[in-house]
Amino acid sequence: MKNPLKQIVTVQKQGKAVGIYSCCSANEHVIRAALKKGKDTGSCVLIESTANQCDQYGGYTGMTPADFRSFVYRLAGEMQFDTSLLFLGGDHLGPLTFADRNEEDAMQEAEELIRCYVSAGFTKIHIDTSMRLADDPQDEKLSDEVIARRGARLAKAAEDTFFRIVLKENPDAVEPVYIIGSEVPVPGGQQGEESGELQITSPDDFRKTLHAFEQAFLESGLEHAWKNVIGIVVQPGVEEKDSGCVEYDREKAAALCAALKDCPQIVFEGHSTDYQTKLKLREMVEDGIAILKVGPGMTFALREALYALAYAENELYGYQSSHFIEVLDDAMAANPGYWKKHYAGSEKEIMLKRKYSFSDRCRYYLPDTNVIESRKKMMRHLENGVPLNLLSQFMPVQYVRVREGTLPNRPKDLIIDHIGDTIDEYLYATRQQELFREVSQ
Repeated sequence: MKNPLKQIVTVQKQGKAVGIYSCCSANEHVIRAALKKGKDTGSCVLIESTANQCDQYGGYTGMTPADFRSFVYRLAGEMQFDTSLLFLGGDHLGPLTFADRNEEDAMQEAEELIRCYVSAGFTKIHIDTSMRLADDPQDEKLSDEVIARRGARLAKAAEDTFFRIVLKENPDAVEPVYIIGSEVPVPGGQQGEESGELQITSPDDFRKTLHAFEQAFLESGLEHAWKNVIGIVVQPGVEEKDSGCVEYDREKAAALCAALKDCPQIVFEGHSTDYQTKLKLREMVEDGIAILKVGPGMTFALREALYALAYAENELYGYQSSHFIEVLDDAMAANPGYWKKHYAGSEKEIMLKRKYSFSDRCRYYLPDTNVIESRKKMMRHLENGVPLNLLSQFMPVQYVRVREGTLPNRPKDLIIDHIGDTIDEYLYATRQQELFREVSQ
């Protein structure tokens, strides 16, 4: 069955500024918020997992791709979301987490990773082979030809899995579409000090990458797979920082976006679009950056909501409160592995970044046992609702909705609604409700 996501390219090439946002998160609250917004607006939902979140060994979430699919579909079932409108994607699939091995070992693991994602029913596959492996020269950039050759090898693994296994088990299975390229930081965000001006992908580099992949696919007998390549990752000049972001400047990206007009089957995929304003996001979609990836921006909103509830709880319970904020920071301080390479500065500056950085390394610690127990205690304390005066103080937007009767005064509902405000920015930009209407026709 043709993948409906190909409609993104169709409507873009018709001159319609319609796209889709990709929810890159394994957090239950975030996924529920995405599904709720999809249900409320009648639009499709795209949820993606990265190679380090879920792999054949469980990743840092402890879930294989099949586990992740079951998890998302369970939530969709609980929320009565139409799963025909639900798409799962695999992000940065390649030898990312096996880069300390020689090419053959790393690529065999990457092939198995791809097989796991495709066999689990993921239908949007980002092939990323841009990283150096152990036996690659460490003092020079990988050539487009090497990256493309490895990418074609993974595409072949995906195609073989789909046509020899998936399609035989389910003749109505949706075939995968592919995203190529990786002009972005590794999954998880940039490391170290905030850098200077980002280097926007040049039109020549874009064309060379596209040509190298096309040649590699065709030489590998992957003509059909090449027809299902719908997007390429480029750097249009966006990135989040600890206390802000590099905003999209369409004038600086104009030459890159103009080059897209010569490519009838391709749109751009933009990573690290977190914290762009809805107007900037809208400009990106208008300029052909039709797939907008967002991850930390979603969990940052979750963290905001949890902190707001913690402040209200502390006013009510004082010493007997859950001390959620302190428990979360203690977990981060005790195990700095997920944030140490990302936060720099004085002790005070790092402490502030642990709590409030836009890169949101907090998200890696929410599954910590002590953090979970603290959160549950806070939710129990507030299960009968947040007093309106405290709700007005700490969650003023949700306060208004509670007063108007459109939002239940329950902690989980308040959290999901707050995350939904971030999703609204993306729905404004993508107009993916119109994409669904196009698909349904």
